[in-house]
Amino acid sequence: MLTPAQITEIFCLVDDFCKQIDDFIAKDRHSIDFMMVEPVDYSKFSIHPSEIISLQICFQHSGFRCFKSFYRDFAIPYLSSYFPSLPSYGRFVELQAMCIFHNFLFTKFCCMGQCDGVSFIDSFKLAVCHNKRIHQNKVFADTAKRGHTSMGFFYGFKGHIVVNSKCEIIDFQITTGNIADNDENVLQALCKNVFGKVYGDKGYILNAEKFENLFNRGVQFVSKIRNNMKNRLMDLNDKFMLKRRSIIETVIDQLKNICHIEHTRHRSPINFFNNFLSAIAAYCFKTEKPRLRTPKKNHSNFNPLQLSLDL
Repeated sequence: MLTPAQITEIFCLVDDFCKQIDDFIAKDRHSIDFMMVEPVDYSKFSIHPSEIISLQICFQHSGFRCFKSFYRDFAIPYLSSYFPSLPSYGRFVELQAMCIFHNFLFTKFCCMGQCDGVSFIDSFKLAVCHNKRIHQNKVFADTAKRGHTSMGFFYGFKGHIVVNSKCEIIDFQITTGNIADNDENVLQALCKNVFGKVYGDKGYILNAEKFENLFNRGVQFVSKIRNNMKNRLMDLNDKFMLKRRSIIETVIDQLKNICHIEHTRHRSPINFFNNFLSAIAAYCFKTEKPRLRTPKKNHSNFNPLQLSLDL
């Protein structure tokens, strides 16, 4: 659960960024015509996009598994002093659609970490329904696809993330479930702000052409080999870092179990993407993130070259 000081800090960051975006849209309309974004007068609404984004981030830290319960049982009784004029739950769900543009830009530009030369990459499933109800799902009938992971088949989307050695998310992508992990377009988008070595599992084995294209951009992919592949020489440090690649699994576990990035109760695609973005942003605001275990330093002053005989 976030403290009142943390809620205030998050809201101030989100509100300042949203104001900058609104001012930019109002002043320079021609530069964003391709996005089909129109200026909106938020004074006629009871809540601003910055308040919606802040509440969504608070929900990811609250421990509630259902946003409806969080909004009715916690936000309205206890957060009304921070967010006055909160609408009803039904109206709030309708107003979530107007903050998708601000939410995406805020997560992309304000919540991402910096690459430090050592990165880890992985993907995770975002199932939107149980496999037995695939044919009954109408919300994502035109967007979701069937995919396969090491845990079996699913119906929905895939989330792709890249983290640095401090387990800060550098970049993220969301694709349909039938997109492979080593898809070139996905890797090009994910590694736009990445340099150095990127460590991945066996799903990120690249052919010579893909490897060379990324290597020319300063990105070297390192992954394990499959059992039916020929053995190859590998740097000892790369083998050591591949064993530490599982740290990104801890990040994904926190996104799913603490930030609740995956659930099957979405009633519109826009709310699905808002939940995904708010979970990524909520993880970035965590004070304690997973970290790699560092070797203990030896503080002994013993030096065998300085031995002397006592006569």
